Amino acid sequence: MKVLQVIPGLDTGGAERTTIEIAHALVRAGHGALVASEGGTMEAELTDAGGELIRLPLATKNPVTMLANAGRLKALIRERGIDIVHARSRAPAWSALWAARAAGVKFVTTYHGTYNARSGLKRFYNSVMARGDRVIANSEFIRDHIVSEHGLAAHDITVIPRGVDVERFAASDAIRRRSRDLVSEWALPEARFIALLPARLTRWKGQLVAIRALGHMKVGGQDLPVLVLVGGDQGRTAYREEIELLIGRHGLEKDVWIVGHCDDMPAAFASADVALNPSTDPEAFGRTAAEASAAGLPVIAADHGGAREVVEDGVTGWRTPPGDAAALAKTLQAAMELDIAARQAMGEAGRQRVMNRFTVTSLQTSTLRVYGELLE
Repeated sequence: MKVLQVIPGLDTGGAERTTIEIAHALVRAGHGALVASEGGTMEAELTDAGGELIRLPLATKNPVTMLANAGRLKALIRERGIDIVHARSRAPAWSALWAARAAGVKFVTTYHGTYNARSGLKRFYNSVMARGDRVIANSEFIRDHIVSEHGLAAHDITVIPRGVDVERFAASDAIRRRSRDLVSEWALPEARFIALLPARLTRWKGQLVAIRALGHMKVGGQDLPVLVLVGGDQGRTAYREEIELLIGRHGLEKDVWIVGHCDDMPAAFASADVALNPSTDPEAFGRTAAEASAAGLPVIAADHGGAREVVEDGVTGWRTPPGDAAALAKTLQAAMELDIAARQAMGEAGRQRVMNRFTVTSLQTSTLRVYGELLE
């Protein structure tokens, strides 16, 4: 079979990573893997996986260009003998839906986020992601969101969680060496408990909640962890300045490190004692929580969204009320009071949970099964 995945760009992101992983699985199974996109930094990975990039202006929301894209996709489907069109984002999904219907081929969507709607028009715009011959949700949370937003029956939605490359995060001597280099590069203080918060610097990811939690701990006279914020600001300089002001307001200049983007997350996780995922809005899946678990770290996550499916409270980590800095402070203190063996046991339980439920192999196998069932 030949599958055409449609996505705006191929820069870093969960939907983009999944696109590459499915292209790789298709090629490995002897199928054709095409991706229509504007391209981006992950183009080389697509090529290395054996996929083919079809460059189209699919990031636009301009109705005229979207209509033109539908014509281009329809022609591509017929010229290349495409069997299935798989859309992963709303604007190009409308073009892909029109093209697939006109060409008489199967249409699949993956609902990658909550796509919040504040009006009927926006809800209609989002609804294209629920119009596939098969609709895939990347978590049970997103499945339930589709049911409530668009009225689909739960049994008409296929849940295929995001996949984690567990071997990439498995502890090894090489990762430990890279981690020591990273700790030196970041100039982290020695012999202190490290709480790692891996997320781009954007408000809903909860960096301010974590800083306020340390503020609560300081007022209470408790020992403080070192909070390491790993993630770029992507031009959000005003928010970074707000973070720095809050650090200063609580007197945490020696306790919070803003280290920027990191290309070696296995090494970053290996430097830490616990990972934080304190998002104030629900995560569609909770990729960083799953990656931290794959690295063998206990995770403290906000108790909502897809992270609830990743973190088993009291077993692989802890869940705290979203936005509740005092509760996060209390949980951090509990994590710090655990002995190393107990934390390692939680981390190992988390890694086993990821291996059982959230692997790239499982994602690939389940998605190709959906394609096969459609063509049957």
